[in-house]
Amino acid sequence: MNNATLIGLFAGLGLVALAIALGGDASAFLNVRAFLIVFGGTVAVTLISFRASEVLDALRAAGRTLAGTPTNTRVSIEKLIHLAESSRKDGVHTVERRMKDFRSNPFLMRALSLVVDGAAPEDIERLLNTERTAAQDRATKSSAVLRRAAEIAPAMGLIGTLVGLVQMLSVLDDPAQIGPAMAVALITTFYGAILGNMILAPLAAKLDRLTQERNVHLAVYSASAAAISRKENPRHLQSLVNAMLPPSEQVNVFS
Repeated sequence: MNNATLIGLFAGLGLVALAIALGGDASAFLNVRAFLIVFGGTVAVTLISFRASEVLDALRAAGRTLAGTPTNTRVSIEKLIHLAESSRKDGVHTVERRMKDFRSNPFLMRALSLVVDGAAPEDIERLLNTERTAAQDRATKSSAVLRRAAEIAPAMGLIGTLVGLVQMLSVLDDPAQIGPAMAVALITTFYGAILGNMILAPLAAKLDRLTQERNVHLAVYSASAAAISRKENPRHLQSLVNAMLPPSEQVNVFS
């Protein structure tokens, strides 16, 4: 699980809920009309801006951002460097025998399959970098959908506020109706602020960061597969990947 994201989300929403509960009747913050305007309106306007498939992709990406299990990239890279050393001594058949060690990483499996099939190193890099770029573009589009939805949600809250104010002004002669209309006016703004600024915008920011990290990792995998195909010195490969990785992820197979 992505602990930091979940902790931050639940802590933020929990503190707001606690403040509401300490202030009195929490049921005053539950309003079906306000919910329909903000949440339904945000979905509807987002669908106007993007294709339905793009919105669904963004929802799936948001779910992966919340629940995704981080991969141990450092271990995979160390295995690749050891594989480069073994294949340099014993030939490409070593790669085929060791591919099962990477079965949890589909991108690496495809990369090593190209090595086993005898593809030229430049073709390996070209094909894998094309796949890497396409994956980055898809993730970037998903974060753009989330950012746009984060902009729409407060606007829908403002629309709900205007609806509530108009309804309130139309029933000034009936005091019993003023309260519910005013509740819609205020609660929609509250819902819009929560949805846009506490949920959607942070998820878009986290997805952007995870996309950047994954892009670096895929670039390392591409370069490693090409280096294995060229039978490069594994020490040179270690220097190459360490130049691409942040300090916290750098490897030290060869001191």
